[in-house]
Amino acid sequence: MSSFDLLPGAAASPVILHVPHSARETPPEVRAGIVLDDSALERELDHIVDAHTAELAEEAAGLSPVTPWRFVNRLSRLVVDPERFPDEREEMLAVGMGAVYTRTTHGEVLRPAGTDPGPLVERYFRPYARAMSDAVADRLAATGRAVIVDVHSYPSAPLPYELHGEGPRPPVCLGTDSFHTPPELIAAAREAFGDVGLDSPFAGTYVPLEFYGRDARVSALMVEIRRDTYMTEPGGPAGPGLRGLAQALAALVAALG
Repeated sequence: MSSFDLLPGAAASPVILHVPHSARETPPEVRAGIVLDDSALERELDHIVDAHTAELAEEAAGLSPVTPWRFVNRLSRLVVDPERFPDEREEMLAVGMGAVYTRTTHGEVLRPAGTDPGPLVERYFRPYARAMSDAVADRLAATGRAVIVDVHSYPSAPLPYELHGEGPRPPVCLGTDSFHTPPELIAAAREAFGDVGLDSPFAGTYVPLEFYGRDARVSALMVEIRRDTYMTEPGGPAGPGLRGLAQALAALVAALG
């Protein structure tokens, strides 16, 4: 099983729908380093996985007049979290959730104290980052720009790990970056999704480090969808709201070219 997939879109599309947290799969050799028993691990995955977001991106791509590219993580974020900084810049290290998690959403031990994140970073994190950088470079070469739309979800009630969970929790939260998120990208998302908030409870967006803060041709927006709008929490089935969200995401893709 590949740890990620790049699913081709139209040659003329600059858009990459990035789906980093939708999977539950944990390879046996990685599972061996996690101290939770099987039932506790399943409960943790219910809380931490952005369930149905790969399905959402797939449906939106099918509805889009110009098919976007999709970069989809096929492994759980409990293997590595490809969106974290792999070093001390990562603020989530404060709660044991850097590139390699050592704590759960509720602050419980996930991996033993002293676990070396290096092997997992080398095996999973760096190849993922390289492939995502290559995908962005390919869109720049083909179209002169790249637009990363990061597709996430978040729980309706704050979880203990959240560093900024005290603020508003709108149906759709748009995470922005001062360098990579131009006003017109925010405006297009507002038009597509309607009831949105900015940077609460989650802020920022994902850009490969090769381009981060350096190349304004790469624009990016994080779309965080509150889970009660489309699924049964935690970790339950999708509901009818998923279709409307796919239509909204497709409208955003269409507006981005």
